[in-house]
This record gives sequence, structure tokens and C-alpha cells, in this order.
Amino acid sequence: MKNIRELIKKALELQQNGLSEGQIADELNVSRETATWLLAHSPKGDLSQAPKDIYVNWASIGRSAVRMSLMSSALCDLFIETLEKSGSNVDIVVGVDLNGIAIATLIAEELEIGLAVFHSGRKSQSGSTGMISHNYAKVEGKDCIIVDDVITTGRTIREVISLLNEEKATPTAAGVLIDKVGFDSIEGIPVCSLLRVSRIDKI
Repeated sequence: MKNIRELIKKALELQQNGLSEGQIADELNVSRETATWLLAHSPKGDLSQAPKDIYVNWASIGRSAVRMSLMSSALCDLFIETLEKSGSNVDIVVGVDLNGIAIATLIAEELEIGLAVFHSGRKSQSGSTGMISHNYAKVEGKDCIIVDDVITTGRTIREVISLLNEEKATPTAAGVLIDKVGFDSIEGIPVCSLLRVSRIDKI
């Protein structure tokens, strides 16, 4: 997508296909606030007050298994470096749906460890809006790394950390392809990112 009008059209199309605002934000790699704004505006309307956000399109990576494998291997290398520095371990890779699961699967394979999956936007017994799937590796009592594609606000990573703590698991690092905020850590957990985007209009 080249401009905000195309982004609005895509957001409305995803909404018509039944996706929630959170899922639309994840699919478009924008913040939930930006997704809300996109859905509230017409592509033909006044767009002078568009939110300040960065749209990320990593489809050139995602459409190729070879490129995905290479990027995942690079992120895996960052995880190894980070865990060695902190003296932490890892037993399980937790992939955040939807886009983080493919990356997490490749990292779990490379590290020869278990794979768990976090589903966002679903109520858990604790009232959280996400849950750890019961169809994958159990996280209870395990050292876990968290994998997603993009950090937009850090909200999803915080939610996964909270759920892991509830499960008596230990989150030891979080990693993404692209960090749109520039986090060194979230909730005291180190963040590994292949690319960090910084806005130069911030004071």
C-alpha cells in the first residue's frame, strides 16, 4: 500500500471479512489506535489529521519460505546473544498469532526446543484478552522466549509476559523482526529486534 487512502480501503475490507480491530491492526502492522482511526474514516474524506504511525509491509519476506528462514535464523542469533549475556535459558518459544507463529516455529526448530502459541483477542479464564493454546507445548515452569513480527506499542508482548507469569513460566526475552518504538526491554524482559524504526519528528 502506498498511501493512507489505500490503507483505509484495506482496513475496511478486512473488517467486512470479519476481522476485529485488533486483528486488523496486527494484519496491517499498525497500532490499534491507528486501526480504529482507519475504520472511522472514508478513503475519500478529509485525511489531514491522520495518526502518526509507521506502516510496515514485510510481505516480500513472508511470501518466501527461504527468506523467512533466513530472517528467523538472524533473530535466533540475536536471542542466543541476548540469553548468553543475561545467563538465561530457554525451553519454549512462544509465537504470537498470527504472524509471529511462523517465525517462532522456525526458531524452535533451529534451537531444538518446544513451541507454544499465544492467541490474542480471546478471553482466558483469568479475564485476559489472550490465551496460550493448549494444543502446543506447555509453558508452566519453563523458560520462554516470545516471538512476534512487529512491536507497535508493546501491548501484546506485555500481555504474553503477564500470561506466562500466571502460568509460573519465566519469560527470558522477546524478539521481533521490526520494533516501531525502540524498546530495550518490556516489563524488564530484554527485547531483540532485527530492525528498529525511530521517528525523527519526536522531541
